[in-house]
Amino acid sequence: MPTPASSGPLLVLTGSYTPDTGGDGAGLDVVRFDPASGRPAPESGLPPLPVSGASFLAAHPTLDVFYSTNETDPGTVTAVTRQPDGALAALGTPVAGGGTNPCHLTVHPDGRWLLTANYGSDTEPGTVAVHRLDEHGRVSGPTDVVVHEGSGPVTGRQEGSHAHQVVVDPAGRFVLATDLGADAVFAYVLDTRAGTLAQSAVSRLRAGSGPRHLAFAPGGELVFSSDELSSTVTCHHYDAQTGILTEGSAVPATTAQDVDNYPGGIVASPCGRFVWVTNRGADTVAAFRITGSGLTPIGEVPSGGTWPRGLTLTAGHLLVANQHSGTLAALRVRDDGTLEQPAPAASLPSVVCTLPL
Repeated sequence: MPTPASSGPLLVLTGSYTPDTGGDGAGLDVVRFDPASGRPAPESGLPPLPVSGASFLAAHPTLDVFYSTNETDPGTVTAVTRQPDGALAALGTPVAGGGTNPCHLTVHPDGRWLLTANYGSDTEPGTVAVHRLDEHGRVSGPTDVVVHEGSGPVTGRQEGSHAHQVVVDPAGRFVLATDLGADAVFAYVLDTRAGTLAQSAVSRLRAGSGPRHLAFAPGGELVFSSDELSSTVTCHHYDAQTGILTEGSAVPATTAQDVDNYPGGIVASPCGRFVWVTNRGADTVAAFRITGSGLTPIGEVPSGGTWPRGLTLTAGHLLVANQHSGTLAALRVRDDGTLEQPAPAASLPSVVCTLPL
């Protein structure tokens, strides 16, 4: 089994688009997931927390604090904690996100900095922002905002830069930001005293690929990208000394024909053998085996809804947030990396992301 199973139900935080951001969701909800049955269900007695455009979630490494993007214009980020009865509560007020339409965020391993990727808009470039976190996990700032530059050949999507993800590499040396509009991954060094970013390198990727998210294999030597605009998954070699990605082989994200498809979430297994990707359009989750320095397709199953966006691995299952159908589905992972058909899904309008609590 590539991921350990759990002996009992788990709580999962979910985020959704709200009416003010084009969706029908409540913002943040708590779901109870039973790995034995593979069925998620809303947790009774815990009301949702209204958070505007909660499109991505991240956890503090040591505190019972969680962070949500507020995908608005201008964008903000919200810190959330849990009360003794388990109910969600905002930790302070939303803080300026440092750009337009924040779509991803992560907490630095030292727990003192929150990093946010702001997609931008048709007129505003993508940016990456740094926010200071105090000893209680409250957000202030931003302390720095860097603006991406670049464009690509895909009309209507790549006239300008669009930061889509920001992560810290496995060695903790570089902050990496994917840019869908610029076909690039920007590498930065974070000054952990001042909270500022210094650009150290740019990895230029295949024109028109539109890199969305990255997933590192254990060890950090290989990193995989879900390429939203070319409907591919690419294997890259990562140089931990420079922060540079060297592009390798790419495979189609789906076997579906005659469908416009946009890969979304991507996860690499902790055992280093498999990669899984959601396909918006084909409405599937595809499984791949890592073979040397590339990927081999090993199966593809329905996602349990339509427009699968977020993807999280927990307790031997992939939790899939199906945005347009408003369903959260769980796909059991077999020992060989292939996936079982999902159990009945939970109804969560406009759900787009999940985070195990």
